[in-house]
Amino acid sequence: MVQPRFVRPTQSSPSSDTGEPNSSNLYVANCGPAVGLSDDAIAAVFADFGEVKGVYAADESGVRVIISFANPFSAKSALEALNGRPCPDLKGRSLHIRYSVLQLASETQVNDCVPVSLVDSELNIPGLFLIPEFVSVEEEQQLLAAVDARPWIGLAKRRVQHYGYEFCYGTRNVDTKKPLGELPSFVSPILERISLFSNLDNDQSSLDLDQLTVNEYPSGVGLSPHIDTHSAFEDCIFSLSLAGPCIMEFRRYSVSTWKASTADAEKLGDSSCIKKALYLPPRSMLLLSGEARYAWNHYIPHHKIDKVKDKVIRRSPRRVSFTIRKVRNHPCRCTYPQYCDSQQQR
Repeated sequence: MVQPRFVRPTQSSPSSDTGEPNSSNLYVANCGPAVGLSDDAIAAVFADFGEVKGVYAADESGVRVIISFANPFSAKSALEALNGRPCPDLKGRSLHIRYSVLQLASETQVNDCVPVSLVDSELNIPGLFLIPEFVSVEEEQQLLAAVDARPWIGLAKRRVQHYGYEFCYGTRNVDTKKPLGELPSFVSPILERISLFSNLDNDQSSLDLDQLTVNEYPSGVGLSPHIDTHSAFEDCIFSLSLAGPCIMEFRRYSVSTWKASTADAEKLGDSSCIKKALYLPPRSMLLLSGEARYAWNHYIPHHKIDKVKDKVIRRSPRRVSFTIRKVRNHPCRCTYPQYCDSQQQR
């Protein structure tokens, strides 16, 4: 079911100070699951002013909601009674309330919420494997201490470190003529454990992993949809999650996205791509190989909270990932030419 979409009145609207005078919907800030207030508790308070049709997330912050009443008179009464005042029944929080405008489907692209799986088998994507507790809590702390003792490179919204080869974000590739040296010793136990991975059918030479990118994601920062460039790396992509969880979404488009962005693909009429999502807990190892690596875009939504099986999970202040790959020194000959830069350039 598609959740209705609401927008906060713009400053250019004639009634921007108060919103739509006849609206049945209220935008309520400083209120929501991220501050410990359930939808039921919120609805119970606002029901004192009339029938509440629903409580909806106003955005992905978890601290702003939309209250939808059955009629505008109830909304007006609630706004006048509660706006700017502490509410004892909502943990004494001061609510900041305005009218909200229901946004028509024609005014925005509406996406269904993607159900989140807890185990890899539920996704049914060949070549995708998730191993929980791949490292211990003690090992996790040692790995974090090791990277925090080394210099970070600041990007627009996150920090990174590169080992073996630098990943160039402008070309989405590596320069094989400029190696950075061996991988650091602190990843040696991980590499040894990967060599014992039970799900690997690959040539052992392709598992001689020689490139590591460490990403640090602050809360609310994600990753744009993409497929790791085929010509840059071999078949197996390993990603170890540390310090915090996240949701990773997987998208399968029917058109090529190796040169264009996924937004371009959707403009071509492919907005109904297949979408699946997986919860990545701290200390878990994700393996993308075969179809999962070559044909599916992976994406981390830019959220501060995630909803997993009806449970709201607030992201930790930071999540650190270790992405470990083998640099490719020859053209890719995979069986997914529509997504392959090596084969598209012929």
